[in-house]
Amino acid sequence: MEVILLTWLLFFKRWQPPPSPLLALCTFLVSEKHAGDQSLWKPYLEILPKAYTCPVCLEPEVVNLFPKPLKAKAEEQRAHVQGFFSSSRDFFSSLQPLFSEAVESIFSYSALLWAWCTVNTRAVYVKHRQEQCFSREPNTCALAPYLDLLNHSPHVQVKAAFNEETRCYEIRTASGCRKHEEVFICYGPHDNQRLLLEYGFVSIQNPHACVYVSEDILVKYLPLTDKQMNKKISILKDHDFIENLTFGWDGPSWRLRTALKLLCLEAEEFTCWKKILLGEIISDTNEKRSLVIAQKICQYFIEETNAMLRKVSHMKDEEVALINQLALVETLWTEELRILQASAEILNSLQTAFR
Repeated sequence: MEVILLTWLLFFKRWQPPPSPLLALCTFLVSEKHAGDQSLWKPYLEILPKAYTCPVCLEPEVVNLFPKPLKAKAEEQRAHVQGFFSSSRDFFSSLQPLFSEAVESIFSYSALLWAWCTVNTRAVYVKHRQEQCFSREPNTCALAPYLDLLNHSPHVQVKAAFNEETRCYEIRTASGCRKHEEVFICYGPHDNQRLLLEYGFVSIQNPHACVYVSEDILVKYLPLTDKQMNKKISILKDHDFIENLTFGWDGPSWRLRTALKLLCLEAEEFTCWKKILLGEIISDTNEKRSLVIAQKICQYFIEETNAMLRKVSHMKDEEVALINQLALVETLWTEELRILQASAEILNSLQTAFR
């Protein structure tokens, strides 16, 4: 084992510019998987997924079914991994003396993609000392085989970190667990789009799940005759109120309602925009108008989501080979529909209170 590691380190030290810690870890995974029965890590490699369901691994026609914000991030992820592979090919070629087969067949795009997904979905944060043979990128990733056995749940609270005193990676739960019950870990308070992007799954009844409202939808139902609209949008951007506007299980977020209240200001109320950002109520009329617009946006998303669910259902009948990928997308849209329906009910209640 030590001889193998020293050989790898020798090649890393020779290469200029120094490879990143991520490239080193991915290279190790690919080479050990290629070694098969000869690998000392075979028991660990055998429990790893043979394939992943992160967006970078899905077919383009499936990614096209994503909500727009997730689709954009998925395309960025694919471009990032493709760039990572292209920039690493010369380094892989330098490893030819270690293999009897052509390195192009070993370190293929599909092999690196599998390794990248393994690290991206399973690595934990552990701060290592900076090795001279690696680039200056943060060396904070580590794979912990036993940790791979723990599934995610958004409903548990845990503390996970490397203990410098015990020299062990420790996970402590703040949630109770009965005997023989499955023990979960929480990856963080992530919404379903983030979970799908980074880990390749959707969490049912995720309390952090939400539906994102983009700028174009935000102003979709506002009057085109509003001469102050451009100024209002500029104010929202300057004060970071144009992104992360969402519908959740408890209705439109405070950020979304605040943005809509500012956009719904009448000309004579416009000078009060700072009070809106501070959470003050300007007038009943402003409150009512913003709720009506929020309801229209919510209804728009409900109709769009139902249309996408019909499209996915049709594709499941036509594209049998993609049925597992399509089922994942269907779960995401179904959860978003439930959120929107819950938000619609809350908005109805808020509007009734004003009447």
